Amino acid sequence: MQKVLIANRGEIAVRIIRACHDLGIQTVAVYSEADAEALHVLHADEAICIGEAPSQKSYLKIPNILSACEITGADAIHPGYGFLSENANFASICESCGLTFIGPSAKAIMALGDKAKAKATAKAAGCPVIPGSNGVVLTLEQALLEVKKIGYPVFIKAVAGGGGKGIRISYNEQDFPKLFTAARTEAEVSFGNPDVYLEKMIVNPRHVEVQVLGDKFGNYIHLGERDCTIQRRRQKLIEETPSPVLSPRIRQRLGDAAVSVVKAAGYYSAGTVEFLLDKEHNFYFMEVNTRIQVEHTVTEELTGVDLVVEQLRVAQGEKLKYRQKDIGFNGHV
Repeated sequence: MQKVLIANRGEIAVRIIRACHDLGIQTVAVYSEADAEALHVLHADEAICIGEAPSQKSYLKIPNILSACEITGADAIHPGYGFLSENANFASICESCGLTFIGPSAKAIMALGDKAKAKATAKAAGCPVIPGSNGVVLTLEQALLEVKKIGYPVFIKAVAGGGGKGIRISYNEQDFPKLFTAARTEAEVSFGNPDVYLEKMIVNPRHVEVQVLGDKFGNYIHLGERDCTIQRRRQKLIEETPSPVLSPRIRQRLGDAAVSVVKAAGYYSAGTVEFLLDKEHNFYFMEVNTRIQVEHTVTEELTGVDLVVEQLRVAQGEKLKYRQKDIGFNGHV
């Protein structure tokens, strides 16, 4: 890769620019009319305006981003997080245009970005999963039959997106219909996809996620966990690593399970596998984030591994620089 266009803004764009410069790669920033003097614009080697302030007219406008690549001669795109980072169609278009998409393949995003499909992949890989519906439930009648098997309380969850959107908890049959409809409506508005699935609610769980890296040669490692149990309205407030409740044995099993999921999907680049941990420290697969995350720096501080640099190296077709035995955990972040 000679020149990377960052299809994002703000902190993550600055972060990617720094990693590119560390590797001697030129950078192109894109910006909306409102971001003409933003920090990422000032730090990049080149910058190009891609539209009006609303993200639908700029950062989410795929033709404008591809035009910026053509104008500047960029041969690769890093999507950052948010915006188009988990859009399989965007990754596929980049591939068909001869642009290197710095992230997983479109096929892997489709397999793991859809939470119901990801759960099926995890189950096939031997990873423990939370009891729930076998994929998407399309009608209220089907959902009511499923919830009789699962039992209350039950989560109604959107298959797409994240950030706590499209999720409802039902504690009884009386409130289930309205919550099912509300979850589908919010999912449609937030993600353009109304599909939901059902999952048994684990009472008072811990939320623990595992950072993974993979290359295009079938090599995988995990970089420990981040405990993100402290949340408000299912929005993460604090991430810490290592988790204060995990024993070395559970940590190893959790890391191995995370690797098994991404390996089964043929995933490469950086990604995060999320789990729920019950009171007995049994863990259950929840979902996969097929991108770099906001909180990736917590893992970087603990391990000393630059995750964005590794993303860039993997995208260029290089093998992982690290093996599992090379990863150490120093301190608490």
